[in-house]
Amino acid sequence: MSELVLDGVCVERGGRTVVKDVTITVPAGQVTALLGPNGAGKSSLVLAIGGVLRPRPGSVSLDGSELAGKRPEKIRAAGVAIVPEGRRLLPDLTVDDNIRVATYALPAAVALEGRKRALELFPALEKRLNVPARSLSGGEQQMVVLAQALVSQPKYILIDELSLGLAPVVVNRLIPVIRAMAESGIGVLLIEQFATVALGLATSAYVMEGGVIRYAGTAGELRDRPDLLHSAYLLRGSSAAAPAVGDAAAPGTPGIAAPGTAAAQTPPPASG
Repeated sequence: MSELVLDGVCVERGGRTVVKDVTITVPAGQVTALLGPNGAGKSSLVLAIGGVLRPRPGSVSLDGSELAGKRPEKIRAAGVAIVPEGRRLLPDLTVDDNIRVATYALPAAVALEGRKRALELFPALEKRLNVPARSLSGGEQQMVVLAQALVSQPKYILIDELSLGLAPVVVNRLIPVIRAMAESGIGVLLIEQFATVALGLATSAYVMEGGVIRYAGTAGELRDRPDLLHSAYLLRGSSAAAPAVGDAAAPGTPGIAAPGTAAAQTPPPASG
């Protein structure tokens, strides 16, 4: 079975270790959730997987082939696509040109097929192909960056903060697309602050805080027992080991809102 495996990954930024001995497995055809608050180290981990930062030490392997230390274009060619936080588009180019830019290194036939597949998943973009990216709503911009990742027909896609800055109604439109990616065989690592969004899609889940994995187990267990998620977030600054599946925090412990509550479900006011 195909897997993207992170083993003992550490990442330094500004002379400080911000990701510490992280081990995560992302199976093909499944959504894997990586949860954690701002500053947890999630985005630094994504940059290391994508080749922008180098794990020191640590391994990132795809089906046994080592990717750590390779350039971003080599990692993308190996089948790993990154959707970075922030919806980075070329604002003066049209939607169509932004999608085409992402195909520049691909053979013509692959680029054509990838573009076709991306637009099948995002039919709303068909009517916006000639519109400058700067005029799109936040939700439309997120569709374009997802389409840019999909045109290379990746084996794995890493999505950093899918719901950031988007209204809940817009996020709900994107969720079926993420599910369709997994059903087509793509392994998805979904990095999120908002537990309800990710856990509604994921099979397995990890919670990261302070650069350390605090929980590793099933998404179903976190959905059914929010005290586990609650406990993981409360380990801020602690050197304690991640709670094992089945271990629970004391009920009623104050801290982050549990999944299923209004605070966990509702992102801050944002564009659509």
